Order: sequence, then structure tokens, then C-alpha cells
Amino acid sequence: MQDLLISGCTRISDFCIEILLTLEFCLLRFAFVICPMYSSTQLVFKYLKYWLTAANGKGHGVHSPFVFEFITNVLNDKREFDCFHYIESLREALKKNNAEINVPDFGAGSRMQLNNKRSISAIAKSSLKPKKYSQLLFRIAHYYKPALILELGTSLGITTSYLSFANPDAAIITMEGAPEVASVAKNNFNSLNLSNIKIVEGNFDETLSSVIGERSSVDFAFIDGNHRKQPTLNYFHQLIKLSTPSTIFIFDDIHWSREMEEAWNEIQQHPSVTLTIDLFFIGIVFFRTEQKIKQHFTIRF
Repeated sequence: MQDLLISGCTRISDFCIEILLTLEFCLLRFAFVICPMYSSTQLVFKYLKYWLTAANGKGHGVHSPFVFEFITNVLNDKREFDCFHYIESLREALKKNNAEINVPDFGAGSRMQLNNKRSISAIAKSSLKPKKYSQLLFRIAHYYKPALILELGTSLGITTSYLSFANPDAAIITMEGAPEVASVAKNNFNSLNLSNIKIVEGNFDETLSSVIGERSSVDFAFIDGNHRKQPTLNYFHQLIKLSTPSTIFIFDDIHWSREMEEAWNEIQQHPSVTLTIDLFFIGIVFFRTEQKIKQHFTIRF
């Protein structure tokens, strides 16, 4: 009985920590977000609902062999890789860097550019994907070994670095709208001795078509750019032309706002999409042709 009580208290404690981290992350990003996002309170209640209703994160009751394999070998892969330490040390250094850089605001896919001074520290604290999800991206790329990885939204290059280490043989194209942010990312890649990354600078609305026009397919795409419905759908419809049965798309902040939830729902209903996994902060999209019946999973992570 005592062991059960301790186990139960541990689970409650872990859940409370998740809620507090969620609230902290929401508050940090709220100060800089450009889209009409949900309030921090709304996001916490949405996360609470997700946590209570999502499928078990251990795979119990999941009848799809592919999804069970994903949960077992990717979500629950607890291995620590040497590169984790290097990248997280870099993240901590960025959080302490008070140098200011110009960050153009392209808005919701517009051409308007308003120069705003922001410290690298502020960007690192508010805009970078947390360690938990950055390392999940690493595990996905490490497990499925995509040959061509496309990232929309380099920021300071933390997630890009994880993707680079995940598959050193992959060609990685990462896109960033702010030149000075891209410059910091390049320096970070150099400090980690990463050589398989190409940065494309400029507004995605103007650069994406030329990037994909040079390719016949994309194996893995992480879309973490303009967090509005129509630009997100525009990126999706451009990228889907390069999808194959083994392609994986990952969308960031799918529950960030009503617009993003609408975009996510529309993506799920696309005829080419056969399987999706909702992890609350990110949504994963598959195009597996052997999946004859469309399935959508919400899994606790």
C-alpha cells in the first residue's frame, strides 16, 4: 500500500511539474508572439484536458503496430547521447548572452519589416524549443534516418543542431527570416563543428518556393515559422508536393491559438495524410500508403 501511495504521489508531482513548466513556457512566449494566441490560462486548461484524455504514453491500448513502435522506440527512448550535453551547454550560454540583435517582424506572412532590438538571451528563453521536444526531434530523425531535412524557423539553431547530430549523413536546409538571427545560428553550428547544414535567409513566403523547386522530395520537415492559419496551410500545401510515403512533417504549437488548431484540423483531413500524432505542443504527420484507414492519435508525452 505504501509503495502504491508513493507511486501515486510521484505521478501527481510529475504532472504538477509539467503544468508549471507549461505555464512558464506560455508566459515567456506570450510577451513576443505576433498571433492572437490563447491566454496562458486557456493554454494550461487545454494542456490539462490533453493530459487527462490522451492515450497512455507507454502504448497501452494502442492497436496500430506502427504507432506502438513509435511510442516504444522513439517516445520512450531514454538514452542520453553525447551531443545532448554539447547542445544544452550552448543553450545555457545563449540564455546568458545579453548582446542585442535586430529581429525583423514579417507578421502573418506579410512583407512588412519592422526592426526590433532583442537580446539573444530573450530569444533563447522565449523562442527556442524546450529540451524535451528538441531531443524528441533528435530521436525521430535518429530512428527514421531522413536523408533530406527541411526546417522552417532556424531561430538560434538549437533544434537544427539536434537534427544535424541525429543523422550526420543527412542534408539539412534550415530557413530563417532574420539575417542577424541566422548569423548567430551559423556561429553556433561552427562551434559544434556541424557541416551538413545550409541556411536560407529571408521571408519563407518568398524563399520556400525556390528551395522546394530544387528538390524532388523531402523526407522530414519541421515547420516552426509563422504561427497563423493561412501561412501554415500555405507551407503545408507547398511541402506536400514533395512528400513520399515515408515523409514526416512536424508542426509546432498546434494548440497555440484557435487559428493554429484550425490549421491542424485541416491538415489532418487532407486526403494524402493517413496518420497523425498529437503531442499537444507538436503535431506529427505521416503519409504511409499502407495505412488504409486514416487514424489520428493523441498521446501523452
